[in-house]
Amino acid sequence: MMKSRSLMSIMMFVLVAVIAIMSLAAPIQAAEKWRYQSMWVPSITLWRGDKYFGDLMNVLAQGELEIKYFPGGTLITRSDEIFDAVAKGTLDMSTDWPSYWEGKNTAFGLITSTPVWFTPADYLIWFWQAGGLELAQELYAKYGIVWFPHSVTGPESGQRSNKAIKTGDDYKGVKMRQCGRVQAKILKDLGGAAIFMPGSEIYLALSRGTIDAGEFSVPECDWAMGFQEVTKFWVLPGWHQPGPVSGIMVSKKSWDKLSDRVKFIFKEAAMSTMLWSWTYFEYSAGEYTKKFKEKGTVLTHLEKATLDKIHEYAYKYLLEDAEANPDHAKIAFSQAKFFKDIDEWRTIQQPFTWGRTPPKIDDLYSKLEAIAKKHNVYDSVIALERSVRQRMEKQEFWKPGTPYVENPVTPK
Repeated sequence: MMKSRSLMSIMMFVLVAVIAIMSLAAPIQAAEKWRYQSMWVPSITLWRGDKYFGDLMNVLAQGELEIKYFPGGTLITRSDEIFDAVAKGTLDMSTDWPSYWEGKNTAFGLITSTPVWFTPADYLIWFWQAGGLELAQELYAKYGIVWFPHSVTGPESGQRSNKAIKTGDDYKGVKMRQCGRVQAKILKDLGGAAIFMPGSEIYLALSRGTIDAGEFSVPECDWAMGFQEVTKFWVLPGWHQPGPVSGIMVSKKSWDKLSDRVKFIFKEAAMSTMLWSWTYFEYSAGEYTKKFKEKGTVLTHLEKATLDKIHEYAYKYLLEDAEANPDHAKIAFSQAKFFKDIDEWRTIQQPFTWGRTPPKIDDLYSKLEAIAKKHNVYDSVIALERSVRQRMEKQEFWKPGTPYVENPVTPK
């Protein structure tokens, strides 16, 4: 009996010693702590999707990642410096508006709202089902950034003016705050003058008459920025940005420190937040359209001939950029192929469907296809799309304990 007790005592001592040694050798991993800044200051309500994403990540990745959210301008004071801050690792994570980076690569303009091109539903499907996410991540990876789309709103309101604009001629001589490199070219072709300024400066410029018109975002956001107080007319439709997308930029240095589980959560949280953002801003658009009308804002619509001319200009610049830049050609061809692939289904389901196929897509597709082949990116786009579709159809879910690359995973 004594021997038994002695043996038991020795075993308990050894067990306690082993546990103590293991706890010293492998201490509990503290949660990574990140700083996360929105692109938008509080008065620009596009921050909603940014805050939602951060809150969701803190719930889903609790214990592994702790994200502290900062409003726009808090840590990095200039929005045009936030890309480099994330790329260098000065900031772990931020949101962005991809077209702001067109000076680095024109292809960034295709990741968000391109004139008369993708609508919100187009972006949702293209990103998550047709290779769009992979193409966007490939582009950002060149700059040391991991990127996910996390927010899309309905089409931007349109342009807010102190002059009624219904035809192309009405744009002549109009000085307008207009975001976007291609959008500015089209405005110039119509006879106007594009002036770029931060969103926070638009109200004052309109009130002082420095500019005649301006644009920024969806009705709720425009209302919060006070445009109903300094403009009389609302120029429709929002041809310049029909599918506005924002994204999450993560420093590759910070990303590499994450567990595979948290990397998996990032993608799923981005997809979830993107749907929340669209539904939120689309619903609020109806509410704030009523507010603008009650305030006395007059709605005007561009005539068909002007919209046709805008399409011609937009296609011209799309092809020019594709010719000049293989990255641009690759993404533009993928998007045009999406339009071609979905066109018949959209057509036979009219009027009970979503989105639209741009006019003359067959001719534009053929030209982009030729340019893609010229740049030797055609085959990679086709192979990527097939790979993504295979993953989605097989639907093999990522398993904890395995390296995270994508979800669903590539079938073995």
